[in-house]
Amino acid sequence: MAVIASAKDSVLVVTFETGVTPQGSAKLSQRSFPNVKLIATDEDIYNIAVAIYELQGYPLRGVRRDNRVDLASD
Repeated sequence: MAVIASAKDSVLVVTFETGVTPQGSAKLSQRSFPNVKLIATDEDIYNIAVAIYELQGYPLRGVRRDNRVDLASD
């Protein structure tokens, strides 16, 4: 039985700093933005994440693109 993979969409996941804990370490949060089109380039996605978090005033710690794939058997 063969498995067929069909690309579905991507999710933009950003990690950003929201403050400092009482112990002095960075307090991090994560936010996901679903339904990113597959034709969007990695550079475009990164630039959008940077622009969003510059407007919000939070230091951006990480940007990730998670590609979603549907799997089915033939």
